[in-house]
Amino acid sequence: MGDDRVDKAVGKEGRILSRRRILQSAGGIVAAAAFPGNGATTPTFPFSQDPPKRSSKSDADVTGRLARYMVEARSKNLPPMVALEGKHRILDTLGAMISGAKLKPGEITIRYIRGQGGVAEASVLTTDIKTSATNAAMANAMLAHADETDDVELVTKTHPGSSAVAAALAMAEREGSSGMDLLRAVTLGYDVCCRFLMALGPDLVRGSHRSAEGTGATFSGVAAAASLARLDEIGMRYALSYAAQQVSGLWSWTSDTEHVEKAFDFAGMGARNGVTAVTMVQAGLTGVRDVFDCEHNVLEALSTQPRPEEMVAGLGSRYYVTESAIKAYAVGYPIQAALDAFLTLRRENGLTVENVEHIVVRLPADGAGIVDNSAMPDVNCQYVIAVALVDGAVSFANAHSYERMTDPKVRAVKERVQLVADRKLMDPDAPRGGQVEATLKNGKTVSHLTRHPPGTKENPLNTEGVNAKVRDLMAPVIGAERTEALIKRVNALEDLDDVRKLRPLLTV
Repeated sequence: MGDDRVDKAVGKEGRILSRRRILQSAGGIVAAAAFPGNGATTPTFPFSQDPPKRSSKSDADVTGRLARYMVEARSKNLPPMVALEGKHRILDTLGAMISGAKLKPGEITIRYIRGQGGVAEASVLTTDIKTSATNAAMANAMLAHADETDDVELVTKTHPGSSAVAAALAMAEREGSSGMDLLRAVTLGYDVCCRFLMALGPDLVRGSHRSAEGTGATFSGVAAAASLARLDEIGMRYALSYAAQQVSGLWSWTSDTEHVEKAFDFAGMGARNGVTAVTMVQAGLTGVRDVFDCEHNVLEALSTQPRPEEMVAGLGSRYYVTESAIKAYAVGYPIQAALDAFLTLRRENGLTVENVEHIVVRLPADGAGIVDNSAMPDVNCQYVIAVALVDGAVSFANAHSYERMTDPKVRAVKERVQLVADRKLMDPDAPRGGQVEATLKNGKTVSHLTRHPPGTKENPLNTEGVNAKVRDLMAPVIGAERTEALIKRVNALEDLDDVRKLRPLLTV
């Protein structure tokens, strides 16, 4: 608004008067704007005709280019394969939410949200709770990451589905959006989340003791929510700025032994932040319009080597929703390849408790520390391999059983499993590969390397594979009949005229 010029031209009294007039003028316009309820039109923001002030360091207008794409994306036709992969990840995340409702992080979250009240805008899955979209987004996101069944993008290390689907589901229910609206919003959430981490540099984020997962989640949440709120370009700019101000997350989550704070750090916090940002803008709150370009911008604040163009690189042609890895096994992602390699060895060589002497698991060094004898069974590599040898498979139930982890037979086998952090496996083209070597009691040694576990973009699950995974997660909680009905509706999500019609399948 030219405040720098005003400040130089007038004295203190003049500055105060000028600022007061500007604020009074803005306040009058904002007060006159309608505060939208469900499905209402986005307010027109004051001074939207003025070009945003850009940083002297760049004239790239990354914020504007991203905001304009976000507006276009809500009506943009998705390529068929992108739409299919988007439905797979929505269904996969719903499975994680429903199963997570019966785990400790989910149960605590449901109890907390029940006590918060709130306008009845959106539902908390598996419950009778109707609360604000912000509360519902946080709760459902925490359910989605209550354990390790949600998807992960392997380069950025983010978990876009938990926060994007939770934020989109809450806003879609609030706004009465269609299934296609939901699908486009989730796809956008993945794109903005992953590009944000690429712009910061995932390794640089973790190098500063920050959580890449927590850092990205806010932007998956805000993009998904903003799409369904149907914000205009200026609204998108404001929402991005409110999201940027809320970005947080420390790598200290590795010390959480019960997966409760981790569920908040990875998912609940980001979904809450994103929906908060969007609903504030819907209500008429204004903000900074060029948060990726201005002086003190978010990329410079969070990275020592920011790459702003990564925020918009390939928008509309590269879709990160097709690149995240769906977990075929209900265990922490660093274990996926190792478990797949071990099950391959077991199947091909008839491995049993009786004939195996010793097992060596080699994982990339950046993932091995996370799963090395963790207190949580599904994030404990030695336990997972041991129970796979004893039971012949790893189900959701035995992956999460503290009782099985203390079983004398399993513990004895677990002592035969050695985990090695191998820097040679830190391959950018296969960042979560794993190698397993088993030495038999007859002296024979067998080995298998899984570079790309099932569910990765290089080795994707088909629709029936995703359906089979979520059946194992959902049926024990909502029953087989409702599970099949929900799978059918999500697989045909583009035909759903109102997401609220999913309520009977998702709630009680």
